[in-house]
Amino acid sequence: MNRAARGLLAAALVALSVMPAFAQACRNPGNFDGWLAEFRREAAAAGISQNTLSAAAPYLSYDVNIISKDRGQRVFSQTFLEFSDRMVAKYRLDTGAKRIQQLAATFQRIDNQYGVPAAPIVAFWGLETDFGGNIGNLPTLRALSTLAFDCRRPHLFRPQLIAALKIIQRGDLTPEQMVGPFAGELGQLQFLPSHYFDHGVDFDGDGRRDLLKSASDALGSAGNFMKQLGWRKGEPWLQEVRVPAQLPWDQADLSIKHPRSQWARWGVTYPGGRALPADAMPASLVLPMGRLGPAFLAYANFDVFLGWNQSLVYATTAAYFATRLAGAPPVGRGNSPVPPFSYEQMRELQGILTRQGFKIGPVDGKLGLQTRGAIKQVQMRLGVPADSYPSPDLLERMRGGR
Repeated sequence: MNRAARGLLAAALVALSVMPAFAQACRNPGNFDGWLAEFRREAAAAGISQNTLSAAAPYLSYDVNIISKDRGQRVFSQTFLEFSDRMVAKYRLDTGAKRIQQLAATFQRIDNQYGVPAAPIVAFWGLETDFGGNIGNLPTLRALSTLAFDCRRPHLFRPQLIAALKIIQRGDLTPEQMVGPFAGELGQLQFLPSHYFDHGVDFDGDGRRDLLKSASDALGSAGNFMKQLGWRKGEPWLQEVRVPAQLPWDQADLSIKHPRSQWARWGVTYPGGRALPADAMPASLVLPMGRLGPAFLAYANFDVFLGWNQSLVYATTAAYFATRLAGAPPVGRGNSPVPPFSYEQMRELQGILTRQGFKIGPVDGKLGLQTRGAIKQVQMRLGVPADSYPSPDLLERMRGGR
């Protein structure tokens, strides 16, 4: 998809990474009408009324163009700096700052009720839809019906189609109002229908949860969702740091946390050399482009960004965008240039990892968390800095079986 795996959908799709390769090339049976009759029975058993099904009926149809868009997705293979340089552009920073000022009262209510400040919410708002300016215009029910029938990922999209019908039945949107991108996300924050139904709130008090037209509802729902994901009021989420030339690189892992005092003892500092606090606050060291690129300390609230979207590049970009909105300076470029590593090289490396028995999901040219974990294990075996990031030298070693 064209926006970092389309925001929240990526979080849901991560579970699909273990699907066999043949699922990518499956062929659909021709009987959509038979499938739809079966689905209508399933929806009725889930509590969807006949009135709701009748209202939705004109949109419960198959669209081959949706399949073409889905099959034609390009994998997300940009580096953190490539993606963040493009997405955290000046106009988004300026627009985000203006929105925070203009909606100060709304954001204060969200903070009071959910404990989530404006900056992280506005970062997602900007990245997902340019602050509500690009929510999509395709009929959501048609998109979801098509993808729920499609052979590739029906177990993801059938529940989302049920959730969309529940949104209609609750009175939040009509079938005609329910529009979005081709993969069925909804609203200014691009919620999956199940997230819309479960976490959407009526923040403007008009009796409906309208995450498409009401910025207040959309932003309040984002705050509610982030609270449910575990946001901790008043705590940081991401801070840029500088790392020394020598470090126990295998400790730079989202699954590993150390007190800031320990990172300080290892020579990690804030930009400019200012010392880290010698306290017990736990943090992980995140190296989105390896030991040569930018470095961050990630705190418990960073897990919320990953809960929103499990792409490390997207989550780190969103969290970095939020730090900029909160007053942080532009990110540094790292200690030295990071050697380029192409999409083709990534696929080759993933193929080798797969043949060596690592379970990394599909060979898709994407540096996901599973691939990063496998790279770390290989680096540790080879006795090279285990920063979980690929390099041409590492690929050459792996080609030679070393």
